[in-house]
Amino acid sequence: MRHDLNASPRIEHIAWGSMIVEGVGAGKDFKLWPGGGREWDWAETGTRHVPGIQRADVLELLEHGATTVVLSRGMWLALRTQQDTLDFLHSQGVTVPVAETKEAVAIYNALAERRAPVGGLFHSTC
Repeated sequence: MRHDLNASPRIEHIAWGSMIVEGVGAGKDFKLWPGGGREWDWAETGTRHVPGIQRADVLELLEHGATTVVLSRGMWLALRTQQDTLDFLHSQGVTVPVAETKEAVAIYNALAERRAPVGGLFHSTC
């Protein structure tokens, strides 16, 4: 059980199609933020690999206080991010690392361990 309700949950395991997130559970894709997270259902916003992550996908992370948002591109770098999404996050003063999924997990976990207000979108397949 988590003792700090404002800390971003650590990603404990990442493999093709599978993630385990501390205090959140197991699944394929996740939205994580300071204090929690949930599985990321692309159908909620109509997200597809191309054109990619939309502004609507990141709003929940900002609502929970993330000042850094780590965006994963998938294991094969197939997931893109719309330029509008990046422009919006930068206009909000948010730092936005974008990386292959395993690298994105390492960046996110390092920030979470330092108790930074980090959020992220993680895609565990292509």
